[in-house]
Amino acid sequence: MSSVVSAVEGAEVVFRLSDPAHAFTGVRLWQELGLAAELLEFKPVEYGWELRLARPSVHRMEYLFDIADQGMRTDPANPRVVGGAFGEHSWLPLPGYVEPAWIHVEPVASTLTPLVVDSPVGPIDVQVWAPEGITPAFELPLLLSHDGPEFAMYAGLTHYAGAMVASSELPPFRLALIRPTTRNLWYAANPQYAEALTQLVLPTVQAQYKSKQPVLMGASLGALAALYAEWHHPGTFEGLFLQSGSFFTLDTDPQEESRFEFYAQVTGFVREVLAAGAAPSTPAVAMTAGATEENVHNNRVMAARLAELGLPVEFDETPDMHNFTAWRDVLDPDLTGLLNRVWA
Repeated sequence: MSSVVSAVEGAEVVFRLSDPAHAFTGVRLWQELGLAAELLEFKPVEYGWELRLARPSVHRMEYLFDIADQGMRTDPANPRVVGGAFGEHSWLPLPGYVEPAWIHVEPVASTLTPLVVDSPVGPIDVQVWAPEGITPAFELPLLLSHDGPEFAMYAGLTHYAGAMVASSELPPFRLALIRPTTRNLWYAANPQYAEALTQLVLPTVQAQYKSKQPVLMGASLGALAALYAEWHHPGTFEGLFLQSGSFFTLDTDPQEESRFEFYAQVTGFVREVLAAGAAPSTPAVAMTAGATEENVHNNRVMAARLAELGLPVEFDETPDMHNFTAWRDVLDPDLTGLLNRVWA
Protein backbone atom coordinates (compact mmCIF):
# COMPACT_ATOMS: atom_id res chain seq x y z
CA MET A 1 0.00 0.00 0.00
CA SER A 2 1.51 3.31 -1.09
CA SER A 3 -0.38 5.40 1.50
CA VAL A 4 -2.44 4.83 4.61
CA VAL A 5 -5.62 6.69 3.71
CA SER A 6 -9.26 6.15 4.69
CA ALA A 7 -11.41 5.68 1.60
CA VAL A 8 -14.53 4.21 0.04
CA GLU A 9 -13.57 0.97 -1.69
CA GLY A 10 -16.39 -0.75 -3.54
CA ALA A 11 -19.03 -1.89 -1.06
CA GLU A 12 -16.92 -0.95 1.96
CA VAL A 13 -15.66 2.13 3.76
CA VAL A 14 -12.13 1.45 4.96
CA PHE A 15 -10.68 3.51 7.83
CA ARG A 16 -6.91 3.44 8.27
CA LEU A 17 -4.55 4.87 10.86
CA SER A 18 -0.77 4.72 10.51
CA ASP A 19 0.97 3.24 13.57
CA PRO A 20 3.55 0.68 12.34
CA ALA A 21 5.13 0.39 15.80
CA HIS A 22 1.69 -0.20 17.35
CA ALA A 23 2.30 2.39 20.01
CA PHE A 24 -1.47 2.68 20.44
CA THR A 25 -3.17 -0.03 22.48
CA GLY A 26 -6.46 0.23 20.61
CA VAL A 27 -8.50 2.35 18.21
CA ARG A 28 -12.25 2.73 17.81
CA LEU A 29 -14.36 4.72 15.39
CA TRP A 30 -16.77 7.45 16.51
CA GLN A 31 -19.60 7.97 14.03
CA GLU A 32 -23.26 9.06 13.93
CA LEU A 33 -24.83 5.99 12.36
CA GLY A 34 -25.66 4.11 15.55
CA LEU A 35 -23.63 1.05 14.59
CA ALA A 36 -23.07 -1.69 17.14
CA ALA A 37 -19.96 -1.16 19.31
CA GLU A 38 -18.38 -4.46 18.23
CA LEU A 39 -18.34 -3.23 14.61
CA LEU A 40 -16.23 -0.18 15.45
CA GLU A 41 -13.03 -1.75 16.80
CA PHE A 42 -10.01 -1.37 14.53
CA LYS A 43 -7.84 -4.41 13.88
CA PRO A 44 -4.05 -4.26 14.08
CA VAL A 45 -2.42 -4.62 10.65
CA GLU A 46 1.13 -4.25 9.37
CA TYR A 47 0.94 -0.49 8.83
CA GLY A 48 -1.08 0.25 11.98
CA TRP A 49 -4.85 -0.05 12.34
CA GLU A 50 -7.71 -0.78 9.98
CA LEU A 51 -11.50 -0.96 10.13
CA ARG A 52 -13.75 -2.12 7.31
CA LEU A 53 -17.47 -1.30 7.34
CA ALA A 54 -20.21 -2.13 4.87
CA ARG A 55 -20.95 1.08 2.97
CA PRO A 56 -23.81 2.81 4.82
CA SER A 57 -26.91 4.29 3.15
CA VAL A 58 -25.74 7.90 3.48
CA HIS A 59 -23.96 10.08 0.95
CA ARG A 60 -21.34 11.46 3.34
CA MET A 61 -19.97 10.24 6.65
CA GLU A 62 -18.54 12.20 9.58
CA TYR A 63 -16.20 10.43 11.98
CA LEU A 64 -13.39 10.62 14.54
CA PHE A 65 -10.74 8.18 15.72
CA ASP A 66 -11.01 7.28 19.42
CA ILE A 67 -7.50 6.24 20.41
CA ALA A 68 -7.08 4.39 23.71
CA ASP A 69 -5.70 6.62 26.48
CA GLN A 70 -5.51 9.58 24.07
CA GLY A 71 -9.12 10.42 23.25
CA MET A 72 -10.83 11.62 20.10
CA ARG A 73 -8.95 13.02 17.13
CA THR A 74 -9.59 13.72 13.47
CA ASP A 75 -8.12 11.42 10.83
CA PRO A 76 -4.56 12.73 10.27
CA ALA A 77 -4.43 11.40 6.69
CA ASN A 78 -7.78 12.91 5.62
CA PRO A 79 -7.72 16.62 4.70
CA ARG A 80 -11.55 16.79 4.70
CA VAL A 81 -12.49 18.37 8.05
CA VAL A 82 -15.76 20.07 8.91
CA GLY A 83 -16.56 22.25 11.92
CA GLY A 84 -19.57 21.89 14.15
CA ALA A 85 -21.01 22.74 17.55
CA PHE A 86 -18.98 19.89 19.12
CA GLY A 87 -15.70 20.52 17.34
CA GLU A 88 -14.14 19.37 14.10
CA HIS A 89 -14.91 16.05 12.44
CA SER A 90 -13.27 14.25 9.57
CA TRP A 91 -15.62 13.31 6.75
CA LEU A 92 -15.72 11.19 3.63
CA PRO A 93 -17.92 11.70 0.57
CA LEU A 94 -19.68 8.55 -0.60
CA PRO A 95 -20.67 7.88 -4.22
CA GLY A 96 -23.32 10.32 -5.40
CA TYR A 97 -22.52 13.13 -2.97
CA VAL A 98 -22.50 16.62 -4.52
CA GLU A 99 -22.07 19.83 -2.55
CA PRO A 100 -24.76 22.49 -3.13
CA ALA A 101 -24.10 24.76 -6.09
CA TRP A 102 -24.82 27.95 -4.14
CA ILE A 103 -21.64 27.67 -2.06
CA HIS A 104 -19.74 28.66 -5.23
CA VAL A 105 -22.01 31.65 -6.02
CA GLU A 106 -20.68 35.11 -5.17
CA PRO A 107 -23.15 36.55 -2.62
CA VAL A 108 -24.50 40.09 -2.67
CA ALA A 109 -22.68 42.62 -0.52
CA SER A 110 -24.28 42.70 2.91
CA THR A 111 -24.15 44.11 6.42
CA LEU A 112 -24.42 42.36 9.79
CA THR A 113 -25.75 44.48 12.64
CA PRO A 114 -25.86 43.32 16.30
CA LEU A 115 -28.91 43.83 18.51
CA VAL A 116 -29.43 42.88 22.14
CA VAL A 117 -32.99 42.38 23.36
CA ASP A 118 -33.57 42.37 27.13
CA SER A 119 -36.12 39.78 28.21
CA PRO A 120 -37.33 37.83 31.26
CA VAL A 121 -35.11 34.90 30.17
CA GLY A 122 -32.07 37.16 29.93
CA PRO A 123 -30.45 39.17 27.15
CA ILE A 124 -31.09 37.70 23.70
CA ASP A 125 -28.35 38.41 21.16
CA VAL A 126 -29.45 38.94 17.56
CA GLN A 127 -27.47 39.76 14.44
CA VAL A 128 -29.40 41.16 11.50
CA TRP A 129 -28.02 40.32 8.05
CA ALA A 130 -29.24 42.54 5.22
CA PRO A 131 -28.27 43.30 1.62
CA GLU A 132 -26.07 46.37 1.50
CA GLY A 133 -27.63 49.60 0.29
CA ILE A 134 -31.22 48.92 1.37
CA THR A 135 -32.35 51.28 4.11
CA PRO A 136 -33.98 49.87 7.27
CA ALA A 137 -37.17 51.77 6.37
CA PHE A 138 -37.58 49.76 3.17
CA GLU A 139 -39.90 46.83 3.81
CA LEU A 140 -38.43 43.36 3.15
CA PRO A 141 -39.41 39.79 4.05
CA LEU A 142 -37.79 38.51 7.26
CA LEU A 143 -36.26 35.13 8.06
CA LEU A 144 -35.33 34.39 11.69
CA SER A 145 -32.98 31.55 12.62
CA HIS A 146 -32.57 29.77 15.92
CA ASP A 147 -28.88 28.98 16.55
CA GLY A 148 -28.30 31.66 13.94
CA PRO A 149 -24.57 32.39 14.44
CA GLU A 150 -23.80 28.65 14.36
CA PHE A 151 -25.93 28.22 11.25
CA ALA A 152 -23.93 31.04 9.66
CA MET A 153 -20.59 29.57 10.71
CA TYR A 154 -21.15 25.86 10.10
CA ALA A 155 -23.95 25.79 7.50
CA GLY A 156 -23.13 28.97 5.58
CA LEU A 157 -26.56 30.48 6.19
CA THR A 158 -25.55 34.09 5.48
CA HIS A 159 -23.67 32.99 2.35
CA TYR A 160 -26.78 31.06 1.28
CA ALA A 161 -28.90 34.19 1.78
CA GLY A 162 -26.54 36.35 -0.24
CA ALA A 163 -26.15 33.75 -2.99
CA MET A 164 -29.89 33.23 -3.35
CA VAL A 165 -30.47 36.97 -3.66
CA ALA A 166 -27.54 37.37 -6.08
CA SER A 167 -28.89 34.63 -8.35
CA SER A 168 -32.51 35.90 -8.07
CA GLU A 169 -33.62 32.58 -6.58
CA LEU A 170 -35.07 34.61 -3.73
CA PRO A 171 -36.12 38.27 -3.46
CA PRO A 172 -34.03 40.57 -1.26
CA PHE A 173 -34.77 39.82 2.40
CA ARG A 174 -33.34 40.22 5.88
CA LEU A 175 -32.11 37.46 8.16
CA ALA A 176 -32.10 37.66 11.98
CA LEU A 177 -29.58 35.32 13.59
CA ILE A 178 -30.66 34.46 17.15
CA ARG A 179 -28.04 33.14 19.58
CA PRO A 180 -29.26 31.18 22.61
CA THR A 181 -27.54 31.82 25.93
CA THR A 182 -28.90 28.68 27.61
CA ARG A 183 -29.90 26.61 24.62
CA ASN A 184 -31.54 23.56 26.19
CA LEU A 185 -33.49 25.62 28.70
CA TRP A 186 -34.72 28.15 26.11
CA TYR A 187 -35.54 25.75 23.31
CA ALA A 188 -37.11 22.87 25.25
CA ALA A 189 -40.77 23.97 24.97
CA ASN A 190 -40.13 26.94 27.25
CA PRO A 191 -43.14 29.32 27.45
CA GLN A 192 -41.00 32.22 28.71
CA TYR A 193 -38.63 31.96 25.76
CA ALA A 194 -41.52 31.69 23.28
CA GLU A 195 -43.05 34.80 24.84
CA ALA A 196 -39.74 36.66 24.61
CA LEU A 197 -39.20 35.61 21.00
CA THR A 198 -42.66 36.56 19.75
CA GLN A 199 -43.40 39.59 21.95
CA LEU A 200 -39.94 41.15 22.31
CA VAL A 201 -37.36 39.88 19.81
CA LEU A 202 -39.53 39.97 16.70
CA PRO A 203 -41.09 43.39 17.52
CA THR A 204 -37.62 44.82 18.25
CA VAL A 205 -36.29 43.67 14.89
CA GLN A 206 -39.42 44.94 13.14
CA ALA A 207 -39.13 48.30 14.89
CA GLN A 208 -35.64 48.81 13.49
CA TYR A 209 -36.17 47.11 10.12
CA LYS A 210 -39.49 47.37 8.34
CA SER A 211 -40.44 43.73 7.83
CA LYS A 212 -43.14 41.51 6.43
CA GLN A 213 -43.96 37.80 6.11
CA PRO A 214 -41.72 36.50 8.93
CA VAL A 215 -40.50 32.90 8.69
CA LEU A 216 -38.78 31.07 11.57
CA MET A 217 -36.26 28.26 11.13
CA GLY A 218 -34.45 25.93 13.51
CA ALA A 219 -32.75 22.55 13.73
CA SER A 220 -32.93 19.83 16.35
CA LEU A 221 -34.18 21.45 19.59
CA GLY A 222 -34.31 24.77 17.72
CA ALA A 223 -36.93 23.27 15.41
CA LEU A 224 -39.03 22.17 18.37
CA ALA A 225 -38.78 25.70 19.81
CA ALA A 226 -39.90 27.17 16.48
CA LEU A 227 -43.01 25.00 16.34
CA TYR A 228 -43.71 25.68 20.03
CA ALA A 229 -43.53 29.46 19.51
CA GLU A 230 -46.01 29.44 16.63
CA TRP A 231 -48.31 26.90 18.31
CA HIS A 232 -48.61 29.03 21.46
CA HIS A 233 -48.52 32.40 19.68
CA PRO A 234 -50.51 31.55 16.55
CA GLY A 235 -50.23 33.79 13.54
CA THR A 236 -46.80 35.16 14.46
CA PHE A 237 -44.95 33.38 11.65
CA GLU A 238 -46.14 32.71 8.12
CA GLY A 239 -43.75 29.84 7.63
CA LEU A 240 -41.67 27.35 9.66
CA PHE A 241 -38.53 25.56 8.44
CA LEU A 242 -37.92 22.62 10.80
CA GLN A 243 -34.80 20.46 10.41
CA SER A 244 -34.26 17.23 12.34
CA GLY A 245 -36.66 18.46 15.00
CA SER A 246 -36.41 16.99 18.50
CA PHE A 247 -40.08 16.02 18.55
CA PHE A 248 -39.56 13.37 21.24
CA THR A 249 -42.32 10.95 22.15
CA LEU A 250 -42.39 8.12 24.68
CA ASP A 251 -42.80 5.65 21.82
CA THR A 252 -40.11 6.90 19.44
CA ASP A 253 -37.52 8.25 21.89
CA PRO A 254 -37.56 6.44 25.25
CA GLN A 255 -33.73 6.56 25.29
CA GLU A 256 -33.84 10.35 25.76
CA GLU A 257 -35.63 10.17 29.12
CA SER A 258 -32.48 9.33 31.06
CA ARG A 259 -30.11 11.65 29.18
CA PHE A 260 -32.09 14.85 28.53
CA GLU A 261 -33.13 16.93 31.53
CA PHE A 262 -36.08 18.61 29.77
CA TYR A 263 -37.54 15.41 28.35
CA ALA A 264 -40.87 15.84 30.19
CA GLN A 265 -41.39 19.36 28.84
CA VAL A 266 -40.61 18.31 25.27
CA THR A 267 -42.75 15.16 25.28
CA GLY A 268 -45.57 17.08 26.95
CA PHE A 269 -45.68 19.63 24.14
CA VAL A 270 -45.39 16.99 21.43
CA ARG A 271 -48.26 15.09 23.07
CA GLU A 272 -50.30 18.30 22.98
CA VAL A 273 -49.77 18.65 19.23
CA LEU A 274 -50.41 15.00 18.44
CA ALA A 275 -53.65 15.00 20.48
CA ALA A 276 -54.97 18.34 19.17
CA GLY A 277 -58.32 18.37 17.44
CA ALA A 278 -57.39 21.49 15.49
CA ALA A 279 -54.28 23.58 14.87
CA PRO A 280 -54.24 27.12 16.30
CA SER A 281 -52.75 28.38 13.00
CA THR A 282 -51.72 26.95 9.65
CA PRO A 283 -48.34 28.39 8.60
CA ALA A 284 -46.54 26.88 5.61
CA VAL A 285 -44.13 24.22 6.88
CA ALA A 286 -41.08 22.53 5.38
CA MET A 287 -39.35 19.76 7.33
CA THR A 288 -36.15 17.82 6.70
CA ALA A 289 -34.49 14.92 8.50
CA GLY A 290 -31.72 12.47 7.79
CA ALA A 291 -33.17 9.18 6.62
CA THR A 292 -31.00 7.22 9.06
CA GLU A 293 -30.75 9.67 11.97
CA GLU A 294 -32.34 8.96 15.34
CA ASN A 295 -34.88 11.79 15.03
CA VAL A 296 -36.29 10.67 11.68
CA HIS A 297 -38.98 8.55 13.34
CA ASN A 298 -40.45 11.34 15.46
CA ASN A 299 -40.20 13.72 12.48
CA ARG A 300 -42.28 11.34 10.36
CA VAL A 301 -44.91 11.25 13.11
CA MET A 302 -44.95 15.04 13.47
CA ALA A 303 -45.04 15.75 9.73
CA ALA A 304 -48.00 13.40 9.27
CA ARG A 305 -49.89 14.92 12.19
CA LEU A 306 -49.35 18.52 11.12
CA ALA A 307 -50.59 17.62 7.66
CA GLU A 308 -53.68 15.98 9.17
CA LEU A 309 -54.34 19.21 11.09
CA GLY A 310 -54.41 21.13 7.83
CA LEU A 311 -50.93 22.68 7.74
CA PRO A 312 -49.33 22.67 4.26
CA VAL A 313 -46.34 20.43 5.04
CA GLU A 314 -43.49 19.34 2.79
CA PHE A 315 -41.18 16.73 4.32
CA ASP A 316 -37.83 15.73 2.82
CA GLU A 317 -35.77 12.80 4.08
CA THR A 318 -32.14 13.18 3.09
CA PRO A 319 -29.26 10.67 2.90
CA ASP A 320 -27.30 12.20 5.78
CA MET A 321 -27.33 12.48 9.56
CA HIS A 322 -27.87 15.04 12.36
CA ASN A 323 -25.26 17.72 11.62
CA PHE A 324 -24.84 21.21 10.21
CA THR A 325 -23.54 20.07 6.83
CA ALA A 326 -26.59 17.87 6.38
CA TRP A 327 -28.81 20.84 7.19
CA ARG A 328 -26.76 23.08 4.88
CA ASP A 329 -27.03 20.73 1.94
CA VAL A 330 -30.84 20.95 1.79
CA LEU A 331 -31.26 24.69 2.34
CA ASP A 332 -31.68 24.72 -1.41
CA PRO A 333 -34.16 23.52 -2.56
CA ASP A 334 -36.09 22.97 0.71
CA LEU A 335 -35.75 26.35 2.44
CA THR A 336 -35.74 28.12 -0.93
CA GLY A 337 -38.99 26.41 -1.83
CA LEU A 338 -40.65 27.33 1.48
CA LEU A 339 -39.59 30.97 1.25
CA ASN A 340 -40.84 31.24 -2.31
CA ARG A 341 -44.16 29.69 -1.21
CA VAL A 342 -44.55 32.24 1.59
CA TRP A 343 -43.05 35.28 -0.10
CA ALA A 344 -44.54 34.88 -3.59
